[in-house]
Amino acid sequence: MVIGAGFAGIGTAIALQKAGVTDFLVVDEQDDVGGSWHANRYPGIAVDITSFSYSFAFEPYPHWSRAFPPGAELKAYADHCVDTYGLRARLRTGARVTRADWDETAHLWRVRFAGGATLTARFVVCATGWLTKPKTPDLPGLDRFRGPVVHTARWDPRVETAGRRVGVIGTGASAVQLVPRLAPEAARLDVFQRTPIWVFPKPDVPIPRVVRRVFAAAPWTQRSISRATDAVTELSFVLAMIHYRRFPFLVRAGEAVSRLYLRRQVRGDRDLVRRLTPRYRLGCKRPSFGSGYWRAFTRPNVELVTESVTEVTESGVRTADGVHHDLDVLVLATGFHVLDNLPPFPTHGTGGRDLREFWRTERFQTYEGTAVKGYPNLWFIVGPYSFTGGSWFGMIDYQLTHILRVIGEARRRGATEAAVRPARHDRSFRRTLRRQGDTVFLDPSCRGTNSYYLDEHGDAPAVRPASTRTAGRRARTFDLDDYRFRRAGDDRADLL
Repeated sequence: MVIGAGFAGIGTAIALQKAGVTDFLVVDEQDDVGGSWHANRYPGIAVDITSFSYSFAFEPYPHWSRAFPPGAELKAYADHCVDTYGLRARLRTGARVTRADWDETAHLWRVRFAGGATLTARFVVCATGWLTKPKTPDLPGLDRFRGPVVHTARWDPRVETAGRRVGVIGTGASAVQLVPRLAPEAARLDVFQRTPIWVFPKPDVPIPRVVRRVFAAAPWTQRSISRATDAVTELSFVLAMIHYRRFPFLVRAGEAVSRLYLRRQVRGDRDLVRRLTPRYRLGCKRPSFGSGYWRAFTRPNVELVTESVTEVTESGVRTADGVHHDLDVLVLATGFHVLDNLPPFPTHGTGGRDLREFWRTERFQTYEGTAVKGYPNLWFIVGPYSFTGGSWFGMIDYQLTHILRVIGEARRRGATEAAVRPARHDRSFRRTLRRQGDTVFLDPSCRGTNSYYLDEHGDAPAVRPASTRTAGRRARTFDLDDYRFRRAGDDRADLL
């Protein structure tokens, strides 16, 4: 069973099909495929890495209209992949998983759904991703506001913002895209900022039709560009973020570029520069690419509010300085529960231990960013220590390589259980922690930034401290004996 029908789940289904595995089912709580690109529909939504990098290597898409295509095109690409590989018959949408329990006797996962149905699966791949549970701020009086309250992740197109007084709480990636769209049409726009964000210019240029025709006729041309953009992104991230202590000047150089862009965007307004400049190292929080975000604050109808919000009233928002901001519409650009929503449903493994509780008390940990000791036949795509910072699809690819090797070996041995050995799991985790020490994420300036990269233990489990190339090599070469293979009803400790 594959849980999640975003790109991670779609990629898993295609990989299983290519490997000759046909007895699988993909389930998703939403009413269609596409994951966050189906759920998120706020004005201005777009991918913030180039389209050349945002696709499966085996399925290039020549129809992107821009270098950074809008969300609707990403949803179209998801549909394209599902239809091209004939996955509709293996999909169950509107199926929300509420619980998963490991049956130690039968070597099966018993997966329960909203409505009471239960299905069993020999192997489970959790491909739900990070962006599934919107984070609503705990603000007194939020339920009293008389106007529309809308989260960017649950955008209601019926909400009218033109000519209205609009408040946006949050200044992360969604706000960077949304604010420039709201600013020209709102009568007044108040943006409530807790932590500034590093922003870089977004070279979002149209892709001419003639170029798209070349991509369609000669896919190798698009693949070549994809490899080049992947390499640049990967090299920049690995050297600057993963090997920060060796190359700190790269982070400082990136900060200088962002500061220069800020000064140009706000036309030298020193007060705006001061309030919009982050006081933490580049990389502590996810930076963003934006066209017009900072410039929006130079408009006479837009105000940057840096005082913290203390309460929401019937008619607006009150901040710590006592000022009341009258509003007609309140937009929550407050992101998602990420680490604290993994997994997004109670998951009980060997001995009935809940995985959330295990991670909360024992720290987030995985074997090679994919498996967890005590949870046989279960793998995560986009779990703790999985994302390598380069191509999202490169990450999916290396994790699928790992998963398919184990499933294939289990079938070869006639095994019904594949469980990572605790000692091998712990060794992998210790190696990850050692490498994590070189990253920018553990820089003292990152503390208190409310970054989803960091957890309550002071670790940075959202990122694997390795390159995608290194992770891919590990996925192809790790020792399969790091797993213990057994057959239900067979007393042998291991199957050879």
